[in-house]
Amino acid sequence: MTDIRSQLTAQADPRLKEFHSRMIPHSGEVLGVPLPVLRKLARQIACGDWRTYWHSTRDRYHEEYLLRAMVLSCVKCPIGERIRLTREFVPLIRNWAVCDAFTWVARTPDERREWWQFLLPMFDSKEEFTLRFAARSALSNFIDEEHLPLLFERFDHLTASTYYSSMGVAWAVSVCYVKFPATTEEWLKRCALDTPTFNRSIQKICESLRVEAPDKLRLRAMKRPRKGI
Repeated sequence: MTDIRSQLTAQADPRLKEFHSRMIPHSGEVLGVPLPVLRKLARQIACGDWRTYWHSTRDRYHEEYLLRAMVLSCVKCPIGERIRLTREFVPLIRNWAVCDAFTWVARTPDERREWWQFLLPMFDSKEEFTLRFAARSALSNFIDEEHLPLLFERFDHLTASTYYSSMGVAWAVSVCYVKFPATTEEWLKRCALDTPTFNRSIQKICESLRVEAPDKLRLRAMKRPRKGI
């Protein structure tokens, strides 16, 4: 396998480096590699000796962490191995872009069952991007009739809420509303979300093009006043 860092460095764009450095807090060292280049490289690695890549690469640049997330999203491996590798990966996440670059979707009943059990403890985490990872993965896999009440229960018992974890939960809630509007609205009326996350959830719902204007008007009226106002 050709040296990955050399390939990334050869594709670096100084203007993109400046843009990503401003847009992504805690991005660390940035090369400025376009996302399509990273996605193509991730697919190439996933089709080859990806395990050697995974265990030998020493990530330094923002794009190397992005690439790791993308590779993990598209490799074919048993669910037990994917969970083990994801458990290694999650503590490396330091920003929203790397977190959201993981896009794997469970397909089989066994994958869905084991992935759900893997995610559950993450909802109790006090680590900002561990919680965001759980919410982000849940919205891609478990917004269905079976898991909806279980998700609401997890959201009601969150023990930590910082900005990026809060936004991740709000994003998931907005998808819940789009798919199950009546059930989600009833839950919002009695939910135990903290005020910032609640209001961000309403905002994310209202940003959706799949929500009708009268519904947005009604939901905006549910926003809670911020403390001190």
